[in-house]
Amino acid sequence: MTLAPAYGAESPIAELLEPEDLLPLAERRLVGNYRQAPFVLDRGKGSEVWDTEGRRYLDFCAGVAVCSLGHAHPRLVAAIAEQAARLMHVSNYFYNAENARLADELCKRSGMDRAFFCNSGAEANEAMLKLARRWFFTKGEPDRYRIIAFDNAFHGRTMGAVALTGTPKYREGFGPPLTGVTHVPYGDLDAVKAAMGPDVAAIFVEPVQGEGGVIPPPKGFLPGLRSLCDEHGALLCLDEVQTGLGRTGAFLGAQHDGVEGDAIALAKGLGGGFPIGALLIKERLNGVLSPGTHGSTFGGNPLASRAARTVLAVLDEEKLIEGAVTKGQRLAEGLAALVKEHPTLCVGQRGRGLLQGLTLAQGVDTRAVLGRARAQGLLLTVAGASTLRYTPPLVVREAEIDEALTITSRALLEMKP
Repeated sequence: MTLAPAYGAESPIAELLEPEDLLPLAERRLVGNYRQAPFVLDRGKGSEVWDTEGRRYLDFCAGVAVCSLGHAHPRLVAAIAEQAARLMHVSNYFYNAENARLADELCKRSGMDRAFFCNSGAEANEAMLKLARRWFFTKGEPDRYRIIAFDNAFHGRTMGAVALTGTPKYREGFGPPLTGVTHVPYGDLDAVKAAMGPDVAAIFVEPVQGEGGVIPPPKGFLPGLRSLCDEHGALLCLDEVQTGLGRTGAFLGAQHDGVEGDAIALAKGLGGGFPIGALLIKERLNGVLSPGTHGSTFGGNPLASRAARTVLAVLDEEKLIEGAVTKGQRLAEGLAALVKEHPTLCVGQRGRGLLQGLTLAQGVDTRAVLGRARAQGLLLTVAGASTLRYTPPLVVREAEIDEALTITSRALLEMKP
């Protein structure tokens, strides 16, 4: 039997690890399900990242609102290293100290009572969907399982989460979708009222639609949903995956509207870059997901829990949620100024806190603008069909916001004939 050469300088594998070889290696070996930029990121600090060629980028993507503390935050780095050397994973057959502490902190901050932990936002939403349906099953109403969700919504990539997602393209080609989901226009309370019925178990809603185009709710919409759920005995399920953890200038996005959910899904910024998701629920729902009905092998592990607890501590110590208000206003005003500066290219700015969008005019190639901004050192994402999404780390500096606005303006200028 011939053994593969040992990994080292003499190994053919080592030759592939030169910076110029990494991009073709990635393109050859990774499943092509993403539209990835043609470079390889190598390191980061704060709101900046550098690729393997040494080029610097201002990161206003932040892992799609994940890297709340930016890159390589010393507190988070130290906490993860320390916890990894202490206890990383034990499974959910046993309690662990960090997870218990995290559950307590999240419940106190959110007004909820219990926590279930997983690894991502899709998993948190999947758990919330199962909870909503099983709640009525345990109450002797097994036929009450219909969910009301919204057009343009995005709740994740699992089959259950995709069924909730209000954009048909995410469901195409995967066979019959999960049944019992009704989609109505976001912000249209009358449409929700018309869709309500005795078979409705829950309403799933994002306090701001992120992937759908950075769309805040109209005034009174979220409180109206709360009232409808109370009237009909349904659950209000808040998808705070992108809007939670201070992103919008409040700990939870729904707090802007004074609304409390029966269940809340969290992820993204919770771990500051380390994978973790959470489902928070009211006490009356405890016991619905009884032993054996749901679980997650890695969910709530000590390492992820320690990372999340560190994020919460830094949010407080560095006043990052308050900063999301002031810095978000600076970003919003700067984007609004770009709309006035480039009226033929831009039609509007919208968002809350440090979740902002710049909507481009019909006919403007959004991905071309994205590429031009990237070429000048600014990383953004596209939300919806025509919106540039700005989700910088919460530690972003005002000077970096100004730099991002300047680069965006230059990118737009390059689009003019």
